[in-house]
Amino acid sequence: MFLKKCLSLQTDMDVKMIHIDETDSTNRWLREQGGEDDLVVVADYQTAGRGCGTNTWESERGKNLLFSVLCHPMQVPANRQFAISQAIALALSETLADYVDGVSVKWPNDIYVGDQKIGGILIENKLQGTRIKECIIGVGLNVNQKRFMSDAPNPVSLCQLLGHEVDRTTLLDAILQRLSENLNHFDELDADYRKGLYRKEGCHPYRDHDGIFEAELVTVEGDGRLILKGRDGQLRAYAFKEVQYIIPETTIHLK
Repeated sequence: MFLKKCLSLQTDMDVKMIHIDETDSTNRWLREQGGEDDLVVVADYQTAGRGCGTNTWESERGKNLLFSVLCHPMQVPANRQFAISQAIALALSETLADYVDGVSVKWPNDIYVGDQKIGGILIENKLQGTRIKECIIGVGLNVNQKRFMSDAPNPVSLCQLLGHEVDRTTLLDAILQRLSENLNHFDELDADYRKGLYRKEGCHPYRDHDGIFEAELVTVEGDGRLILKGRDGQLRAYAFKEVQYIIPETTIHLK
């Protein structure tokens, strides 16, 4: 199966898509079996799907979207590699916004509907000098799962929100099309990314190494650092994993 789109945007050739029934991780699969060509691998089930750090990803077999994209965005400078996060986060959030309201990007690249997490992203870049030689973008998106059994906080799926299942192939094609467009215009993503951020307005609770505090989101800088302003007016800058969002637990009522 081939997609009618080119993720590297270096040639006019189509990108090959591979579907597999099961793997431990689609990112790992691409690291070991991917090559020089752009490639998308989609799995029905992951035995060891993971998020950032030590986080795991729960997904019922055959119900959700579990895929990884291998691309070679040589047009993106290494010092702008956060644009890759922006490109896929916006591709997901903009596509989901065609289905439901209240979609946002929780910095750096979790996808939320209201206060509930519907998608996660794991990106692995390989640099060559001042450029990104190779990038693997892993995505887990809750589509048709009706119940979540793990202790992960506040998961939600499109099916739970809409009350009916969604065609996963149609959804994936729309995401990849937007990702392709975003990678081709990576230097124009900052404004849309900031506009679509979770908690972009108001004061909210966070936790860092000093404890819990309340702050408003000021911006996310080009290198990916989150800038918050505390109630005392002090600006605080955070790299990934240096600050934690405190989010109230939410119960989803099935339609």
